[in-house]
Amino acid sequence: MAVIAVMIPVLMLGVVVALGRYEEWLLPPAERSDDTEPVALSH
Repeated sequence: MAVIAVMIPVLMLGVVVALGRYEEWLLPPAERSDDTEPVALSH
């Protein structure tokens, strides 16, 4: 039981890291142009 209690968080961390690493493959890239930038953020 102790081994399972240690392995589950490690596996969940691996899944989160893998999803972050391959986010570009899972989600289509958002098309963005410079004129869609909010006025408050442009310097």
